[in-house]
Amino acid sequence: MTSKVVVAGVGMIPFKKPGQADGYAVMGGQAVRLALADAGVGFQAIQQAYASYIYGDSTGGQRVLYDVGMTGLPIFNVHNNCASGSSALYLARQAIASGEADVVLAFGFEQMNPGALVNHFSDRASPLELFMQQCEGLAPPEVPSALRLFGAAGREHMKRFGTPLESFAKIRAKASRHAANNPLAVFRKVVSTEEVMADQVMWPGVMTRLMACPPTCGAAAAVLCSEAYANAHGLDARVWIAGQALATDGPETFKSGDARHLAGFGMSRAAAKRVYEQAGVGADDVDVVELHDCFAHNELLTYEALGLCPEGGAQKFIDDGDNTYGGRYVVNPSGGLLSKGHPIGATGLAQCFELVSQLRGSAEQRQVDGARVALQHNVGIGGAAVVTMYRV
Repeated sequence: MTSKVVVAGVGMIPFKKPGQADGYAVMGGQAVRLALADAGVGFQAIQQAYASYIYGDSTGGQRVLYDVGMTGLPIFNVHNNCASGSSALYLARQAIASGEADVVLAFGFEQMNPGALVNHFSDRASPLELFMQQCEGLAPPEVPSALRLFGAAGREHMKRFGTPLESFAKIRAKASRHAANNPLAVFRKVVSTEEVMADQVMWPGVMTRLMACPPTCGAAAAVLCSEAYANAHGLDARVWIAGQALATDGPETFKSGDARHLAGFGMSRAAAKRVYEQAGVGADDVDVVELHDCFAHNELLTYEALGLCPEGGAQKFIDDGDNTYGGRYVVNPSGGLLSKGHPIGATGLAQCFELVSQLRGSAEQRQVDGARVALQHNVGIGGAAVVTMYRV
């Protein structure tokens, strides 16, 4: 990266269940205004904008921003499946680092419908059809496609390393404890490991209902700028992006016979490796992590993909409490997708909101003491994995 990029402002609205939220234009506008106010800049200062979502109108970004202001700025609409929010952030950061712009807005939103989150996985849409073909026979046919894919990845870990189902239940219980302190999370009820295990079985021996994230509506936004612009205009320049990488699938996804790669393990590991090289620091230096826990199974896999623990070491990592307060890292202090919610286009920007809050020391009851290095992971099947490191 050629120019230091600062996260000058962030904004996020409370996530809600489908049917209980405003329309996407209202939600998106609210998040954008919050980010602008947090940065201390007016909309007229924004030189480019990147909007992320996967449902809705083809120019949804324009629909949102036209209610905020009409300045004629370039607006780009980004669809990269569940990694859309971080992909918008990536493009915004890239525009500043290249010198193309000084102040850029990244925002995401999603207005979802009730029902299974997996409806956005089409068995007929290329290239996702390739993933579904790989999952044929791995689960009962009535199991929804996304659950089949991530469940198969978790089952692969269970087979290879003897990981018990209880490990995934412990992740979900941990998410609920974290979300209890997050007023923006959609689910704030604390559940125990035993309650997760006893919930409705979605795939015998592999997954219960509470191990999957819920469909959610919401929006989040971030204002990025160059360090020079921040200093010249008196903006908060404490939090900056020390490394960022976007990776897509490699040959191992379909050739390895390893279901973990179908869920993004390989591209997540590749993106993390590049980020550590860019930043000049490794996983051991990280204090707080927001990662893509669309299923508890994916959180467990991602511990290893990001190098938070050795491959095959996730069960011990969980049992030792190294994924929560008092342990080696605090993973998903927001409650993650499992409890905070997963409005797909907003997810990556909501992760950014949480980590910037942590590094500023403004996360209140969720605050990770002494947090100075934060890591973000956002993955979309089909595929894209974005890993971002923030520092103060």
